[in-house]
Amino acid sequence: MMVMWTVYENPSDYPGKFVARKFVIGRGTFEPSLNDVHVADTLEAVRGMIPVGLVCTRRQPDDDPCIVEVWL
Repeated sequence: MMVMWTVYENPSDYPGKFVARKFVIGRGTFEPSLNDVHVADTLEAVRGMIPVGLVCTRRQPDDDPCIVEVWL
């Protein structure tokens, strides 16, 4: 099992905000953790809510446009 945090800018459910959502990845599964969502006004603030020790990766060209980065 692996945990991933995806950071979004201006998603439809939180317009004008930055959001970090936790996903749990397992063998054949990719599930959002509905209780682990952080919302902030700035990218720096939402980054401060992500657990320490993770590594940031930039968005991929085919990612949804509101994805800023992913933390693994």
